[in-house]
Amino acid sequence: MERRKFIKIAGSAAVIMAAASMGGYGWIATRRPDKALAPWDTAGSALYSDPRIKALSYAILAPNPHNRQPWLVDLKTPNRVVLYCDLERMLPHTDPFNRQILMGHGCFLELLDIAARELGMETTVTTFPEGFSDEQLDKRPIAIIDFITNSDVAKDSLFSQIIKRRTNKETYDTTRLVEESKVKAICQSAGLGVSAGFTIENSAIAQLRDLTMRAHMVEFTTPRTWKETVDLMRIGKREIERNPDGVDLGGAFLEGLSAVGQISREQMADVNSTAFKQGLDRYKEKINSSMGFVWITTQSNTRLEQINSGRGWVRMHLKATELGVDVNPHSQALQEFPEMRELFIEFHKQLGVSLPNRLQMLARIGYGPAIDVSPRWRIEDKIMK
Repeated sequence: MERRKFIKIAGSAAVIMAAASMGGYGWIATRRPDKALAPWDTAGSALYSDPRIKALSYAILAPNPHNRQPWLVDLKTPNRVVLYCDLERMLPHTDPFNRQILMGHGCFLELLDIAARELGMETTVTTFPEGFSDEQLDKRPIAIIDFITNSDVAKDSLFSQIIKRRTNKETYDTTRLVEESKVKAICQSAGLGVSAGFTIENSAIAQLRDLTMRAHMVEFTTPRTWKETVDLMRIGKREIERNPDGVDLGGAFLEGLSAVGQISREQMADVNSTAFKQGLDRYKEKINSSMGFVWITTQSNTRLEQINSGRGWVRMHLKATELGVDVNPHSQALQEFPEMRELFIEFHKQLGVSLPNRLQMLARIGYGPAIDVSPRWRIEDKIMK
């Protein structure tokens, strides 16, 4: 068995080295899923004559849980966007009440507003015009956004960061401290309706690293919640371009391993497999490189507060981008499935948050390596026919 494993690994390495010898336009150079990354290049393009679509081309770049991109828009009424949730893009096991999915819609709404302002358009947002359910999102609209031409509308200084924003999931530089002035500025950018906090103190960081890792372990070792993530993995260029959502696992090295059977969804789903254990080690390394944490709290947990948390979070992320600070959400301990309940309570106590006040977001911060953008569906794919 060990000999066969060695042959497989050696074979994948040979594939990669052979590809490298082909030159800059060889196999390795073609592994970037350009088609799935194109929406970052076409945002705001002159191709879009309708200012709503031009603004929406920025909004679809919003961060969202598991990159599900759970939005649909109706443009049938002039000067109006009706935002719906794509009910086929839920995370029923890790996000049973759709709180995180709704925060993704909040991120979308905030980017839409920022982009509209840049185009000389003012927006008025009416949330849940037909009501809502606290248990599950349904076919009723999330929001109606009306566009009004207003050349005097105040532009948002964070607009220029939309295209530059990245969710950096890599290992951070543990020799570089994050300056307190920067973290304060990030938290102050959250806007109305939410409160933001942070820590860059060593003992608190150590405690949150530990709690965050334990929360990951609960999600990873609960079969149905881990399978939910595994099912959304897109391995290699072909899968990513076919489904530019979910958890993208791209690059020449991973494709080489996949080609010789060293990485597959089945192996990742098996908690006893080498692939799972190696993935877990990588998570530990990343979490242990956290150089601080930021979070968002609300006074309760209403649907509007969940939307406002998303709007506040993307503003914090854009500000962090402006200041050169990397961020990566790690909110597993805030998930509402039963197995996470004990850590959910512990996490609130750790940060001094008493119910009914609620923690809505936790993210690690630091300085990481340069990374590429994440895959996205085209705006054309999100417009209802």
